[in-house]
Amino acid sequence: MRTALLLSGGIDSIALAYWKRPDVAFTIDYGQAPAAAEIRAATEVCKALRIEHEVLRIDCSALGSGDLANAPALPIAPVSEWWPFRNQLLVTLAGARAISVGVTRLLLGTVASDRVHADGSPKFVQALSALMSIQEGGLVVEAPAIQLSSAEVVRISGVPFGLLAWAHSCHVADLACGRCRGCAKHFTVTRELGLDPY
Repeated sequence: MRTALLLSGGIDSIALAYWKRPDVAFTIDYGQAPAAAEIRAATEVCKALRIEHEVLRIDCSALGSGDLANAPALPIAPVSEWWPFRNQLLVTLAGARAISVGVTRLLLGTVASDRVHADGSPKFVQALSALMSIQEGGLVVEAPAIQLSSAEVVRISGVPFGLLAWAHSCHVADLACGRCRGCAKHFTVTRELGLDPY
C-alpha cells in the first residue's frame, strides 16, 4: 500500500511529512499567489527526507478568490483566504495522479484550526474519503492531525526546527508579507513553540 501526502510547504504539512513519511508527496501549483515559495519549501523538505516529490501544475487561477488569488474575497467567504472548493479541488487533482502511481492512501495536513472552513472539518474529510474510495482506485483520504493544533502536530511529529524553517505560510506572496492570516498563524505557532520567528 503506497501513501501520498498533499504537501503545501506550510508548517502543518511539513510536520506531517516528517511524522508519517509518505512514499510520495504532491505539491500543486493551482494558480495560487505563493505557489513558487510553496514548491521551493516542499522540494527542500522532500530532498531532506528522501521522499519522492511531484509538482502538479494545473492553472485554476480563474476560479480563485481571496488572498490566495490576490483578488477580493467573495461575499460568502468565511475568511479572507477562502478559495471556493479548494480542498475538494486539490484532493481531486492529487487523487487523479495518486492512483496512476499506485497510491491508495492520501494524507492531508488539515489541523483543528482549519475548521474555520467547511472543508477543514472532520465531516468533510470523511465525506470526501467516502466519495474517492467508491471510485476506481479505491483511494482513501485521511487527515491524521485534524484533531490537533499546529503546535501539537509539530511536537508530536518531532520535526527538527531546521527542517521546519523551510515552511512558507504567506497567502499572498512568495516572500512573507507579515500581514495575512497565513503569516499571523506562522508567527503565533512559532511563538507557541518557543521559537523566534524573526
